[in-house]
Amino acid sequence: MSPPRILLCGDVLGRLNQLYKRVVSVNKSAGPFDALLCVGQFFPDSTEQLDEFMDYVEGRSVIPLSTYFIGDYGVGAAKVLLASSRDSGNQGFKMDGLKICANLHWLKGSGKFTLQGLSLTYLSGRRSSDGLQFGTYTQDDVDVLRAIAEEPGVIDLFLTNEWPTGVTNRAATPDIPPGVSDPFGSDSTVSELVVEIKPRYHIAGTKGVFYAREPYSNVDAVHVTRFLGLGSVGNKEKQKFIHAISPIPSSTMSAAEISMKPPNTTLSPYTLTERKAEASDSAKRSSNSVSESQYWRYDVSQKRQKYGTADGNKLCFKFTSSGSCPRGEKCNFHHDMDAREQSQRGVCFDFLNKGKCERGPDCSFKHSLQNEVDSQSGKRRSGNAGTNRSKECWFCLSSPNIESHLIVSVGESFYCALAKGHLVPDHILIVPVEHFPNTLSLGPEFETEINRLQNCLRKYFKSQGKEVVFFEWVSKRSTHANLQAVPIPTSRSHVVQNIFDMAAEKLGFKFVASKSADAPGEGRKSLRTQFDSNRSFFYAELPECVTLSHVIEETEIFPAQFGREVLAGLLNMADKADWRNCTHSKEEETKMAEEFKIRFENFDPNK
Repeated sequence: MSPPRILLCGDVLGRLNQLYKRVVSVNKSAGPFDALLCVGQFFPDSTEQLDEFMDYVEGRSVIPLSTYFIGDYGVGAAKVLLASSRDSGNQGFKMDGLKICANLHWLKGSGKFTLQGLSLTYLSGRRSSDGLQFGTYTQDDVDVLRAIAEEPGVIDLFLTNEWPTGVTNRAATPDIPPGVSDPFGSDSTVSELVVEIKPRYHIAGTKGVFYAREPYSNVDAVHVTRFLGLGSVGNKEKQKFIHAISPIPSSTMSAAEISMKPPNTTLSPYTLTERKAEASDSAKRSSNSVSESQYWRYDVSQKRQKYGTADGNKLCFKFTSSGSCPRGEKCNFHHDMDAREQSQRGVCFDFLNKGKCERGPDCSFKHSLQNEVDSQSGKRRSGNAGTNRSKECWFCLSSPNIESHLIVSVGESFYCALAKGHLVPDHILIVPVEHFPNTLSLGPEFETEINRLQNCLRKYFKSQGKEVVFFEWVSKRSTHANLQAVPIPTSRSHVVQNIFDMAAEKLGFKFVASKSADAPGEGRKSLRTQFDSNRSFFYAELPECVTLSHVIEETEIFPAQFGREVLAGLLNMADKADWRNCTHSKEEETKMAEEFKIRFENFDPNK
């Protein structure tokens, strides 16, 4: 299937006749194209252009290609957008655009959706402190994008109206027009978001010039980003305002394809920008808004001073959602551990931050403070300590919530189950029967049973012509352990340590490596001496009795799916790095579990 063909356009300024005349011409000569994405001001800049614009909105003129815009400002914008917002067909949480008329869609606020297989994110409007209803973005819009940046997977396209601060490379591109220099017309918030989102393409308007920057590498990501600035429709300087791209969706690309870097790739232009916390950020966000502070329900007044210059009661989204923030003490928002714990328990960030959530019943998170985190299973629940844990935990064998159809072997202290959303067939979890947070702090009798299970799995996979990698991520806040076993081809076993070491280097740490002489159980003994229950910890047991371990610092950003992501790269399965991309129906899972039991029967120590 051929990749999607997308047209990009800069500021339209209401000149729809000229725009669509050009679109029809390009579509005829080089098409067909699948969609038109417009950045910069979409509405007219004078009343003289309004009649022409309204001919399309009201259906007297035809829009020839599905068009999406984010520049929701200009003459006539408020009237058109207000009418669209009130349309019954546009009610609810619609990230893929509000319909203005046939083939015209307004991307409101911020969000992410899939367009022709491409993962697309956007930030509508411009930065402003005026609080206008249309044409500006809010801090909530920014927070949504920061949440999206935390999600697994690669973003293909990121649309903004304003350019990011620092993107131009005048040394490499001396012919940039004189008017195009930072910080004029640039937005530091956009720069911060680009650093976090790491899109493959970033498209912006508003400067009235065409600029295609050299690709640049991203920190903590293998792919490059290409920035495109586009001119305005009908500009007198003849700057290019229409540009065509045909990117292959990242979700269909191999790890090798997505990590390819052109010869002219540069370092990230935002490296210095990311390190400098700009003082202007605190000025752009009002900390004394009565309308927001009156809804504040989460008391952090006694804790605020120890975190430095926080922005009033506003919480840092990065810290609250992940437990760490790359800005550290320079962050302008509040780093609150209680809020972090509430977030882990599934409480809505907007509720914590403002005491209310505008999504209401459409929000999938909790709107009340919770007492306890029950498990690391991916579902966050509330309840009191002790009695309810095993009932609500996904992994406790006595829990009514356990997905028992995935269980393939049950022993005295541990059971084995097929991993939900497995990376490869026969991807197995070794799980304690009781509610234990990790496998390293258990007594000798537990270790004996684990060693027996691991040795039986090694023999089973050896009979299949494979080796096996065991790994466990132990968070301080883990509630029920699971030791993962992933088979890999024997032909890849000699490079698996190198792949783990390369991944660690990208995250800025080095593994502690050890090797025991043909005694796999000895490696776990060494790991138990390194383990501290007060610290988070990751380890992997590789073929040839090699163990890798890393103690995770409190401020360190460590991906929860690190082990799986590394092995997905090793196996050239980047699209399967997130288990949620690999789910199956219950019937399919049951069949796979039964088939595994048959194959494993002669190796199962619990038979």
